[in-house]
Amino acid sequence: MKKYSFIILRCGLGITFFWIGALIFKEPSAWAGYIASWAKGLLVLPEARVMMLTAIFDIALGLWLLTGIKPWVSGLLATAHLALVLIVVGINAITVRDIGLLAAALSLTINYFPYRKI
Repeated sequence: MKKYSFIILRCGLGITFFWIGALIFKEPSAWAGYIASWAKGLLVLPEARVMMLTAIFDIALGLWLLTGIKPWVSGLLATAHLALVLIVVGINAITVRDIGLLAAALSLTINYFPYRKI
């Protein structure tokens, strides 16, 4: 049963990343409004361009999670991405859900990590 629970977790995360990427892709300027003012000063590209790249990353990551190929790598990328979102956007009424997604991605990474006994 554990195997199936992690497949469900992986697919749920994959759909979530794909969907949010599609939403960002449709309105990148609107999503740029969530970037904290201190972080906007660090950007080397226009905000809308950064959001377009984020959308592409989210869609690709979502598809990767859905394939199940090296899920520990896609889980690690999802973990890092969600941590970065929480740092750059901050924790608010919208991003508080990302804490749960971050925990799910970290759980996925730990479960599929290829441990080697020495």
